[in-house]
Amino acid sequence: MSHTPSILIIGAGFAGLGLALELRRAGIESFTILEKAGDLGGVWRENTYPGAACDVPSPLYSWSFEPKSDWPRRFSLQHDIHEYMRSIAEKYRLPSKIRFGTEVTDAEFDERHGVWQVRTADGATLTTDILVSAVGQLSRPAMPNLPGLDTFTGPSFHSAEWDHSVDLTGKRVACIGTGASAIQYIPQIAPGVGHLTLFQRSAAWVLPKPDTEYTPVHHALFKYVPPTRLAERFLIWATFDLLALALTDVPWLKYPVIALADHHRAKQVPDEELRRKLTPDYAAGCKRGLFSNDYFPALTRPNVTVETTAIEAITPTGIRTGDGLEHEVDVIIFGTGFKGTEFLAPMNIYGRGGRKLSDEWSPEGARAYLGISVPDFPNLFLMYGPNTNVGSGSIIYMLESQARYIRQAARYLADRPGRSVAARATAEQSWDDWLQRRLQDTPWNFCSSWYRNASGRITNNWPGATILFRWKTRRFDPADYDESTPEPH
Repeated sequence: MSHTPSILIIGAGFAGLGLALELRRAGIESFTILEKAGDLGGVWRENTYPGAACDVPSPLYSWSFEPKSDWPRRFSLQHDIHEYMRSIAEKYRLPSKIRFGTEVTDAEFDERHGVWQVRTADGATLTTDILVSAVGQLSRPAMPNLPGLDTFTGPSFHSAEWDHSVDLTGKRVACIGTGASAIQYIPQIAPGVGHLTLFQRSAAWVLPKPDTEYTPVHHALFKYVPPTRLAERFLIWATFDLLALALTDVPWLKYPVIALADHHRAKQVPDEELRRKLTPDYAAGCKRGLFSNDYFPALTRPNVTVETTAIEAITPTGIRTGDGLEHEVDVIIFGTGFKGTEFLAPMNIYGRGGRKLSDEWSPEGARAYLGISVPDFPNLFLMYGPNTNVGSGSIIYMLESQARYIRQAARYLADRPGRSVAARATAEQSWDDWLQRRLQDTPWNFCSSWYRNASGRITNNWPGATILFRWKTRRFDPADYDESTPEPH
């Protein structure tokens, strides 16, 4: 290569580390990762609530080129995933490439010189040829818009910012939200609290969790007979991609899944009134499907109440519901998810002609060619960008596809010093038209969820199997991009 472009990667979670690993394995060393925290890990560093775990089996929720033969269990806990990330980062000597405690506030494309000027919270300005956002979709906790939110006098916190100094033993605890985090921490805390009230806006579709504890025999087989490990990974991947097809291309596949969820609920919730509360009233797949064997049993405990009346306000001593009842509690835990549709926020990104990315995406919402490149934002690439989240499958598989594509783009630019590339508007529009056609008939349109933004546009999810995305991103094609060179001085 005649020139190796400099690359700044924002974020040291699975996306940022995955791209760094792809670049290093390809012999590209001109990258630096900027991480606002003091440690790597992204969501697996931040989410330390009781029972925090992945709902994708670890043989698939791991880098394909760095399998781990000794996972403690099929669905790994937060600590084990974080340690895996740390160990692989150490193996590839990545910590030396990470600038910790460095938060990006603004980035502006300098058309005169064809580079990005990146400003950080400490006042520094960094210059780079290629800028990659790898900040993820699930990094900023979302709090509900409830009157009196700041008036509660007891401890309150979001599940992603769990306050471990608060002893819940014997306390009256309110849990607001029934998402993927809540179904993990509620079974963990319910036995020890005095009383737990779950405020449920909508019931979740819950499937049995095919978890297992791996034994030394499993570990030996996975290590010394690799086909056994590969077979399990393939089976998991194929199962999730079939479930993805049920959401998009082969709708009838969802009926056995619905039957399984209904059977699971009926078996674990014998009380008819409680079961009615826990039965979803929206299409299966519209919101994220969940896996749990202990969520329903936790809700049948005598010290647990499921409250389905809408919350009217937070009060100094508890929660008031729409029927006028005051629920006095000692602690409030918000399991209300993340600001998933606010891509790249709160950073300000300015492209060609001073265009601000958030303005370009307003009011309809985020969009990008392949979820990776935005017209008029040269040499800006996105990891886990618009419409690359999976309704079923492993995001790491998707991130590996994106990393491979961006590595190809970096190689292309290395052979053309001074050049910049941004997706053609026509290519991005054709891509978006295709996406919207596929998204139109998916269950995600049939209810309100974090997958859709305020305008109703589905900005997060990939409409199809993960292998389809891998095929679409298999090759960086310069014909899909506008090329430019710095303006003459």
